[in-house]
Amino acid sequence: MNQTAAAQLFKALGDPLRLQIVQRLSHGAALCLGELSKDLGISRQGARKQIQALVSANIVQLHPAGREVKVQLDATALAQGRAFIARLEAQWDQRLQALKQFTEQ
Repeated sequence: MNQTAAAQLFKALGDPLRLQIVQRLSHGAALCLGELSKDLGISRQGARKQIQALVSANIVQLHPAGREVKVQLDATALAQGRAFIARLEAQWDQRLQALKQFTEQ
């Protein structure tokens, strides 16, 4: 995952409403806009704007279903984000190990 894609992913997940939408979709089932926006305190139009930000970050996909549009989580982007963080953790672990060895000598 390049830095631009990582920035888009983490920016999209940094919004509490979008994070809540992702959490609702994390159960695996595709949900329609009405189901996603229920109890979020925003209008369907507001929910549509939040979902569009998630689509732009490749976190969710839209699937037409009759008069409705179903929203489904795309776990690929989340897995790439997890891998990005894992690489950062590995770098810090190496640096901490080097510091530990230096201080012990």
